[in-house]
Amino acid sequence: MPIKILATQLKKSCYFYQNNVGFTLLEMLVVVLMIGVLSAIAAPSWVSFTNKQQLNKANDIVLSAIQEAQREAKKRKFGYSISFRTDNNIPQIAVHPKDTAPDSFWRNLGDEVGIKAGKIVLGTNLTDRNTTTASSSVIYAAAFNTTTPQTITFDYTGALDLTIKTKTDGLTSVQNTKIGTKGLIVAVAVAKSGFPTQATNERRCVIMKTLLGSVKIGKSATECQ
Repeated sequence: MPIKILATQLKKSCYFYQNNVGFTLLEMLVVVLMIGVLSAIAAPSWVSFTNKQQLNKANDIVLSAIQEAQREAKKRKFGYSISFRTDNNIPQIAVHPKDTAPDSFWRNLGDEVGIKAGKIVLGTNLTDRNTTTASSSVIYAAAFNTTTPQTITFDYTGALDLTIKTKTDGLTSVQNTKIGTKGLIVAVAVAKSGFPTQATNERRCVIMKTLLGSVKIGKSATECQ
């Protein structure tokens, strides 16, 4: 008899346990709420991280294109250029022979690494071919202008293609007149949300500070302005 009572109680206990397996509605709501809170905390950090990754990639592309123009100039033994513009909110670059218009050479900045239009904005402080002024700041999202082109040109040695008048202009004079203390700056920046032609302070840039064509990388808004 005791064995039968024990078996009955055990059966009831198992039935009770099976009917209470799972989560209550309140528990489910708490879990969903926690996931929402964690997502809200993590999302801005993730967006910031991906923006910086895309920005670094875009700047690497600009540097690579400038180096490509230098290599072509030295290899072909004549002037080669790289030009910059923004067309329909899309930043573009073109590597082309010095005396050839860039029309058929434009390519979208970032296509090869999956950067979508409207994420990155491109700018330069160029006021003419191979020229800036001490007071010129980087202007973003400008169209290409043949009168004052946003173009850097290298001569057959890979140096900036600038005329130096031996008797009247020394190297230092030309350096100060053409590229000054700031140098020629090509900058990329994260675009403001909803404003694809406006730059945030998250910026990178390539700076050409000497006539010989040597470059450095800028990683702050101060360096890239």
